[in-house]
Amino acid sequence: MKLQSTTKTNTFPVTIFLFIVLISCFIFFTYFYMVSPLPEDIPALIIENTVLLDETPFIIEHDHVLLSYNIIKEYLDPYIFWDAAEDIITITTYNKTVKLSTESLTAMINAKPVEISFPVKTVITQPYIPIRLVEDLYDIKVEIIPEENRVIIDKNLSLRKIGKLTTEHSIIRLSPTLFSPGVARLDKYDELYVYSNENGWFQVRTKDGLIGYIPEKNLEVVEVIETPEKKPSNMRQNPGRGKLNMVWDYIHRVTPDMSGQIPPRGLDIISPTWFSIVNGQGEIESKADISYIEWAHENNLAVWALIKNNFDPDITHEFLSSSETRDKIIRQILMYAELFRLDGINLDFENVYYEDKDMLVQFVRELTPILREAGILVSMDVTAKSSSLNWSLCYDRKELGKVVDYIMLMAYDEHWATSPVSGSVASIGWVENSIVTLLEDVPPQKVILGLPFYTREWEETPNENGDYIVTSRALSMAQVKQILETNKAQPIWDEKTGQNFAFYKKGDSIFKIWLEDEQSIKLKAELVKKYNLAGTAAWRKGFEEPEIWDVLFNTLKVPPKI
Repeated sequence: MKLQSTTKTNTFPVTIFLFIVLISCFIFFTYFYMVSPLPEDIPALIIENTVLLDETPFIIEHDHVLLSYNIIKEYLDPYIFWDAAEDIITITTYNKTVKLSTESLTAMINAKPVEISFPVKTVITQPYIPIRLVEDLYDIKVEIIPEENRVIIDKNLSLRKIGKLTTEHSIIRLSPTLFSPGVARLDKYDELYVYSNENGWFQVRTKDGLIGYIPEKNLEVVEVIETPEKKPSNMRQNPGRGKLNMVWDYIHRVTPDMSGQIPPRGLDIISPTWFSIVNGQGEIESKADISYIEWAHENNLAVWALIKNNFDPDITHEFLSSSETRDKIIRQILMYAELFRLDGINLDFENVYYEDKDMLVQFVRELTPILREAGILVSMDVTAKSSSLNWSLCYDRKELGKVVDYIMLMAYDEHWATSPVSGSVASIGWVENSIVTLLEDVPPQKVILGLPFYTREWEETPNENGDYIVTSRALSMAQVKQILETNKAQPIWDEKTGQNFAFYKKGDSIFKIWLEDEQSIKLKAELVKKYNLAGTAAWRKGFEEPEIWDVLFNTLKVPPKI
């Protein structure tokens, strides 16, 4: 029988060879194979650990780098504003309002002309703004690497994480795994910005903008506290004098002679209704009087002059819609404020179209830094929250509260002059709810509670259908007292409204009054301390009884007994 022979192939050397090849490839791939995370043929903008490549984020002209408007708005400043119709860009910061025009070498900074080295350019559909111009405005650090077509922007953060190698060398990888290609080789003394930790890998960025991952065991992370420049507070301080106490002074045609008048005890601020924007071209009518200012300052009163929009939504829409007209109004306000040595400006814009909500904020954002630089406080009147488009929803309270020094809550007109039903001007529950809802948007130290020194007398008259026709008239406290005496009406305390209530009959009509007096004002003023608000502002001077000032002084100024 013949045996069949078999040939055994020795595969061991082949296996060893393949293993060595694989190990060599792994070593090569792990330690020597490098890729660039950034394309070389298009501009790359790096903002912290975000790489922007989708559109042309910047252009370079004559060695000047210009950032696109869209990039600035999305990543650096949501409040930058471009008026495409008038070709004006507006940038607002805490204490600067900057206006730039395309191809112009003159910028307007706080209403003053300033020469700049390179203009804004418009490329296709949007403006591009010189990066060195916005560097200081936005408190950012800019690194330009022209040979790489790369721009790096870092924000001045209050806390930044810096990484230092714990080994002599290391590699940043494209993804958080050893099998990922390398991005950059590091030496021991290279510093990295550290952003996040993913499964034992830190996301880092090199100083030249390369972003990747490094094992956490290879990195020592140090938290560096960068103290940003402190913004100077423009808010009126009342050391040892309790909460702020302000009153609006309604000026009808001519400012009265105040000489010989003694301000009530505890009053800090007076707000004469001096200025009105009378048309859509931004012309301002003034009733200001320097002797009034001198009297106020001699009596240690600050003057926060009121400017109103005449409660005209069409005029308001017209002047808010134009950058040039807004600027014209701002220049006039600044001129009057400096001419009359005003301490503050109170903005009373009411009956505004809901569609102009954002433009109202824009106007306030443009005005406030300019007045702030001049040392002038800015306050803004807002109504209690309601569903009314023109009288409540037109206010972006959160954004306005970020900008101005104080928000004045007009916590009155719960039942307004033409209300179809009789009721209180400011019941205690309604006032408190108005405070609570405003505090959802504005910090309490910026809120001044508006108090009514007036009330309304309501007349309810039946008609032939058995319904009641309701009319009202506004009255001062003294007028109410006289009416009650004449008609022998006895007030009774109404716990629900926190007010005294009185009524009387005359003919077929019933007359009703919810009184504002010492008791009701005290209840409302106590809410200032309950919610730690900045103070009170009363509408209006001359409608109060003298004893009201004692109530406010004792409530706002006298410290509680321990």
